[in-house]
Amino acid sequence: MLNPYFINIIILVGIYSILAVSLNLVLGFTGLINLGHVALFGVGAYTSALLTKAGAPFIVGFFSAGLTAALFGFIIIFATKKLKGDYFALASLGFAFVIGSLMLNLQWLTRGPLGIVGIERPNIFGFVLNTPVEYLIFVIIIASISIFAMRRVVNSPFGRLLHAVRNDEIGLRVLGKNTFLIKIKTMIVAGFFAGLAGSLFAHYIRFIEPSSFFLSEIIFVLSIVIIGGIASISGSVVATALLLFIPEILRFLPLQSNLLGAMRQIIYSILLLVILVFRPRGLLGRIDLE
Repeated sequence: MLNPYFINIIILVGIYSILAVSLNLVLGFTGLINLGHVALFGVGAYTSALLTKAGAPFIVGFFSAGLTAALFGFIIIFATKKLKGDYFALASLGFAFVIGSLMLNLQWLTRGPLGIVGIERPNIFGFVLNTPVEYLIFVIIIASISIFAMRRVVNSPFGRLLHAVRNDEIGLRVLGKNTFLIKIKTMIVAGFFAGLAGSLFAHYIRFIEPSSFFLSEIIFVLSIVIIGGIASISGSVVATALLLFIPEILRFLPLQSNLLGAMRQIIYSILLLVILVFRPRGLLGRIDLE
């Protein structure tokens, strides 16, 4: 029987793997530097939490989380259709700040900084996931299906178009392809899976508040994608496990509690520097980080 402590970490690895792979779908395969992806994660978490708190079945909240996040993904790409590169990155980061501000200030809906507490455990057709092992099995199933689906996307003919958008968008336009429509579809798919990950997170932690989906999380998920490798689904999964397990080792060292957070950030920074210097493609990446 697994230790509950390790079950907790494995559950988080499953959730963040979905989020990281969905970001890599946009950033690695399409070349869109979307720094607002964690906001979609938060939108999914709040959507699912609010719906189930209002009495909706978990299945409704779960898929509504994905659809709502997909809608916001469409809004990001549509509102920034004339922006590229660094300008798009800044605009998407601004979107994350806007969503964070709404989470913080719409207190009648989100309870602001107090967050949403007592989020229900998933109830799947009468079966309630009360134990960590049951939730672990559920997360593994959802993560496997989600990652498999995203892998099928990138290995499909549409996936080859994603590579073309990243490598030579102008050339693809010359061939008559609507690159903006390709970006829209990618953001919708990535947003959908980010929303599902947000729902899983909310119903596992059972408490969410705005800071859970803000700057530190953006840095964390972006670190996963870079360390795992741009345009590498397997790399994102490996890097997620690496970045979640390594900092946990610090808990067994004789360090003061107020140093643990700082040490965690230092580890992320060191890993990023090492990867950028010695492995520009990341652990399992296919292309260099530009």
